[in-house]
Amino acid sequence: MTDTPQKTITARHAQKTASMFNLGNLVAMLPGLIVVPILWLGSPSYMAQIVMMILTIVPMLLWFGISIVVYIMARHHPNERTGHFTQQAAYRYYGVIGFIIVAGTFYGTNIQYWVITWVISALILIPWTLLDLVRIRREAWSDTTFIGGSE
Repeated sequence: MTDTPQKTITARHAQKTASMFNLGNLVAMLPGLIVVPILWLGSPSYMAQIVMMILTIVPMLLWFGISIVVYIMARHHPNERTGHFTQQAAYRYYGVIGFIIVAGTFYGTNIQYWVITWVISALILIPWTLLDLVRIRREAWSDTTFIGGSE
Protein backbone atom coordinates (compact mmCIF):
# COMPACT_ATOMS: atom_id res chain seq x y z
CA MET A 1 0.00 0.00 0.00
CA THR A 2 1.47 3.35 -0.98
CA ASP A 3 1.16 6.50 1.03
CA THR A 4 -0.64 9.28 -0.75
CA PRO A 5 1.20 12.52 -0.13
CA GLN A 6 -0.48 15.43 1.59
CA LYS A 7 -0.59 18.72 -0.24
CA THR A 8 -0.98 22.16 1.26
CA ILE A 9 -2.51 25.15 -0.44
CA THR A 10 -1.59 28.42 1.18
CA ALA A 11 -4.21 30.82 2.44
CA ARG A 12 -2.94 33.47 0.03
CA HIS A 13 -3.35 31.16 -2.96
CA ALA A 14 -6.91 30.28 -1.91
CA GLN A 15 -7.73 33.98 -1.51
CA LYS A 16 -6.28 34.87 -4.94
CA THR A 17 -8.16 32.01 -6.59
CA ALA A 18 -11.40 33.12 -4.91
CA SER A 19 -10.90 36.60 -6.39
CA MET A 20 -10.22 35.49 -9.98
CA PHE A 21 -13.80 35.23 -11.24
CA ASN A 22 -14.79 38.52 -9.62
CA LEU A 23 -11.78 40.30 -11.12
CA GLY A 24 -12.67 38.89 -14.52
CA ASN A 25 -16.19 40.27 -14.14
CA LEU A 26 -14.78 43.73 -13.45
CA VAL A 27 -12.33 43.62 -16.35
CA ALA A 28 -15.12 42.54 -18.71
CA MET A 29 -17.23 45.54 -17.67
CA LEU A 30 -14.38 48.08 -17.68
CA PRO A 31 -14.54 49.20 -21.35
CA GLY A 32 -18.22 49.97 -20.95
CA LEU A 33 -17.49 52.32 -18.07
CA ILE A 34 -15.63 54.48 -20.58
CA VAL A 35 -17.78 53.94 -23.68
CA VAL A 36 -21.31 54.22 -22.26
CA PRO A 37 -20.92 57.79 -20.91
CA ILE A 38 -19.52 58.86 -24.28
CA LEU A 39 -22.51 57.31 -26.04
CA TRP A 40 -24.99 59.02 -23.72
CA LEU A 41 -23.32 62.40 -23.27
CA GLY A 42 -21.71 62.84 -26.67
CA SER A 43 -23.11 62.58 -30.11
CA PRO A 44 -20.77 60.23 -31.99
CA SER A 45 -21.49 59.25 -35.58
CA TYR A 46 -23.40 56.04 -36.23
CA MET A 47 -20.19 54.18 -37.20
CA ALA A 48 -18.46 55.41 -34.06
CA GLN A 49 -21.43 54.18 -32.01
CA ILE A 50 -21.14 50.73 -33.56
CA VAL A 51 -17.40 50.58 -32.86
CA MET A 52 -17.99 51.68 -29.26
CA MET A 53 -20.68 49.05 -28.76
CA ILE A 54 -18.32 46.40 -30.11
CA LEU A 55 -15.69 47.60 -27.61
CA THR A 56 -18.30 47.20 -24.88
CA ILE A 57 -19.69 43.80 -25.87
CA VAL A 58 -16.59 41.90 -27.04
CA PRO A 59 -14.78 41.86 -23.64
CA MET A 60 -17.93 40.45 -22.03
CA LEU A 61 -18.08 37.71 -24.67
CA LEU A 62 -14.37 36.92 -24.35
CA TRP A 63 -14.71 36.75 -20.57
CA PHE A 64 -17.67 34.39 -21.03
CA GLY A 65 -15.39 31.88 -22.75
CA ILE A 66 -12.43 32.36 -20.43
CA SER A 67 -14.67 32.32 -17.35
CA ILE A 68 -15.69 28.74 -18.05
CA VAL A 69 -12.07 27.65 -17.61
CA VAL A 70 -11.67 29.79 -14.47
CA TYR A 71 -14.88 28.35 -13.04
CA ILE A 72 -13.77 24.77 -13.70
CA MET A 73 -10.41 25.40 -11.99
CA ALA A 74 -11.71 27.33 -8.99
CA ARG A 75 -15.15 25.91 -8.19
CA HIS A 76 -13.82 22.59 -6.88
CA HIS A 77 -10.84 24.10 -5.11
CA PRO A 78 -9.82 22.19 -1.95
CA ASN A 79 -10.70 25.29 0.10
CA GLU A 80 -14.50 25.30 0.03
CA ARG A 81 -14.74 29.07 0.57
CA THR A 82 -12.81 29.59 -2.66
CA GLY A 83 -15.37 27.46 -4.46
CA HIS A 84 -18.22 29.35 -2.81
CA PHE A 85 -16.98 32.79 -3.88
CA THR A 86 -16.32 31.50 -7.41
CA GLN A 87 -19.79 30.03 -7.63
CA GLN A 88 -21.49 33.23 -6.47
CA ALA A 89 -19.56 35.34 -8.99
CA ALA A 90 -20.41 32.87 -11.75
CA TYR A 91 -24.12 32.87 -10.88
CA ARG A 92 -24.20 36.64 -11.20
CA TYR A 93 -22.24 36.79 -14.43
CA TYR A 94 -24.00 33.94 -16.21
CA GLY A 95 -27.37 35.29 -15.10
CA VAL A 96 -26.56 38.69 -16.59
CA ILE A 97 -25.28 37.13 -19.82
CA GLY A 98 -28.44 35.02 -20.05
CA PHE A 99 -30.55 38.16 -19.63
CA ILE A 100 -28.56 39.93 -22.36
CA ILE A 101 -29.02 37.01 -24.77
CA VAL A 102 -32.77 36.80 -24.22
CA ALA A 103 -33.43 40.55 -24.23
CA GLY A 104 -30.93 41.31 -26.98
CA THR A 105 -32.72 38.98 -29.35
CA PHE A 106 -35.34 41.69 -29.83
CA TYR A 107 -33.04 44.73 -29.99
CA GLY A 108 -31.66 44.53 -33.49
CA THR A 109 -29.44 47.54 -34.11
CA ASN A 110 -31.10 49.91 -31.64
CA ILE A 111 -28.03 51.12 -29.77
CA GLN A 112 -30.03 52.77 -26.98
CA TYR A 113 -31.49 49.39 -25.94
CA TRP A 114 -28.01 47.89 -25.87
CA VAL A 115 -26.69 50.77 -23.76
CA ILE A 116 -29.57 50.49 -21.30
CA THR A 117 -28.97 46.74 -21.04
CA TRP A 118 -25.27 47.35 -20.37
CA VAL A 119 -26.15 49.87 -17.64
CA ILE A 120 -28.51 47.37 -15.99
CA SER A 121 -25.82 44.71 -16.23
CA ALA A 122 -23.25 47.05 -14.70
CA LEU A 123 -25.62 47.97 -11.86
CA ILE A 124 -25.98 44.28 -11.06
CA LEU A 125 -22.41 43.09 -11.55
CA ILE A 126 -20.14 45.90 -10.41
CA PRO A 127 -21.48 46.60 -6.89
CA TRP A 128 -21.86 42.91 -6.02
CA THR A 129 -18.44 42.14 -7.43
CA LEU A 130 -16.81 44.89 -5.40
CA LEU A 131 -18.68 43.73 -2.30
CA ASP A 132 -17.49 40.18 -2.89
CA LEU A 133 -13.89 41.33 -3.32
CA VAL A 134 -14.13 43.15 0.02
CA ARG A 135 -15.58 40.01 1.62
CA ILE A 136 -12.80 37.89 0.15
CA ARG A 137 -10.20 40.33 1.48
CA ARG A 138 -11.74 40.34 4.97
CA GLU A 139 -12.21 36.58 5.12
CA ALA A 140 -10.00 34.72 7.61
CA TRP A 141 -8.16 32.47 5.17
CA SER A 142 -6.12 29.52 6.37
CA ASP A 143 -3.87 26.99 4.70
CA THR A 144 -5.71 23.95 3.36
CA THR A 145 -4.17 20.50 3.59
CA PHE A 146 -5.58 17.69 1.52
CA ILE A 147 -4.62 14.22 0.45
CA GLY A 148 -3.98 13.34 -3.15
CA GLY A 149 -3.02 15.10 -6.29
CA SER A 150 -0.33 14.25 -8.78
CA GLU A 151 3.33 14.70 -8.19
